Amino acid sequence: MTPEQGWLVISVSTAGAPDSLRVQVWRKLRSLGALYLQQSVCLLPARPPVVREIRRLADRVRHQGGTARVLPMAFTGPGDEQAVIAELNAARDAEYAEVLQRLPDLRKELADEQARGNATYAEVEESEADLQRFRSWLDKIAARDYFGAPAGRDARDAVEEAAAALAAFEEAALRADVPGAGG
Repeated sequence: MTPEQGWLVISVSTAGAPDSLRVQVWRKLRSLGALYLQQSVCLLPARPPVVREIRRLADRVRHQGGTARVLPMAFTGPGDEQAVIAELNAARDAEYAEVLQRLPDLRKELADEQARGNATYAEVEESEADLQRFRSWLDKIAARDYFGAPAGRDARDAVEEAAAALAAFEEAALRADVPGAGG
């Protein structure tokens, strides 16, 4: 499994630029899933959306007084490339694991509220917002999951199971709120 377009080495220095730029750079590179090789030097697959975002970032850095270099690169051996892909996948798996670790709390809250007879519209709304946060979080991870990290499928399945639990909870709230809605 190799990237179709190669790789980018990105080197950024924000010395002499506004302090806020350093945080902006760090956040953008993290959101893209950059693998840091050393301080201020990272690696990303050279996929079109990544290339576009890195060009924009490099332009912003340069316009604000920093320096940025974006260099294409190729691995000299497939083993090195596979090791980097494995490292990127491990980072995504760790992010997916956090989603998987937190999702049971949502399902437990739904079960607890239903057991207390508190299946209400307000609880449905609150839980829908929680579920949307999980979906948004998962979308952000998936956007930087360039090589299909193994835990991604489990995380997506768990979010859909939570959605099904919420749908059942919503049905219980409807039955509790509307006389005769249960049958």
